[in-house]
Amino acid sequence: MRLLFAGTPRAAVPSLDALTRSQHEVVAVLTRPDTVAGRGRQPVRSPVAERADALAIPVWTSSPRDADFVDRLIDLEVDCCPVVAYGALIPPSALGVPVHGWVNLHFSLLPAWRGAAPVQHAIMHGDAHTGATTFRLDPGLDTGPALMSAHLDLGPRDTSGEVLDALSVVGADLLVATMDGLAAGTLHPVAQADEGVTYAPKIDVDDARIDWTRDATSIDRLVRACTPAPGAWTTFRGERIKVGPVTFAGEGGLAPGEVRAGRSQVIVGTATGAVALGEVTPQGKRPMAASDWARGARPATGEALA
Repeated sequence: MRLLFAGTPRAAVPSLDALTRSQHEVVAVLTRPDTVAGRGRQPVRSPVAERADALAIPVWTSSPRDADFVDRLIDLEVDCCPVVAYGALIPPSALGVPVHGWVNLHFSLLPAWRGAAPVQHAIMHGDAHTGATTFRLDPGLDTGPALMSAHLDLGPRDTSGEVLDALSVVGADLLVATMDGLAAGTLHPVAQADEGVTYAPKIDVDDARIDWTRDATSIDRLVRACTPAPGAWTTFRGERIKVGPVTFAGEGGLAPGEVRAGRSQVIVGTATGAVALGEVTPQGKRPMAASDWARGARPATGEALA
């Protein structure tokens, strides 16, 4: 089949690579426009755009809502538009152009965790497993009929970054298999179940702040869900500190947020015991071991993170 691939972040690159190695032809790539970054405010290509450039595939950065988008899509004569984390809505006028529609690869087992941050919410809520689902886009929020799925078990120390990396590989194979099934006429969309629907809205910086009055398990899940992005954080002496994954450290006898620094370990109180800090990133500095941070900060007895 002739394909227009839509995707933007690094997690979409394995799918683009897998499709270019398949029997199908990726004739163009749709991605978000360049951003500006750095002191020089230089334009930065999306990871998918960079990969498409390397593969000599034409890149579209125009919005699907542009007046001429549907005409361009018709002229491209694609059979299907596979989508992986593109980052913008596809208008109804474009959804029906390819004969097999727009097929989205979503990193959850739908109908669980519809929305922008399925992996983060799965970890935050303590799910034992997650997965990837391909489905045909419709105007709703991840509500279209499902095509294929793949499962992935979640480990007790997994971060969202690690799980997303794994799912991007699993999902790439799933997306190719979905394209193969559609091309062969052996795969047909099936309506999603009405039961088990949950939502996964985007997690912003405010959501990633650690509340030390919560139980240790909830704090552990929050930190792992927000690693690496947007990064769980707290404050010490009024300055923000990013916190990497923590480990359980027993009772500790500390009030929520209270810090106790030893030679090789820094523990913090929660509502249900203490956790040991791993890597921390003080404001304006590079990541460092918590013990190195404590040697410089020298938290006094009774001082707390907030």
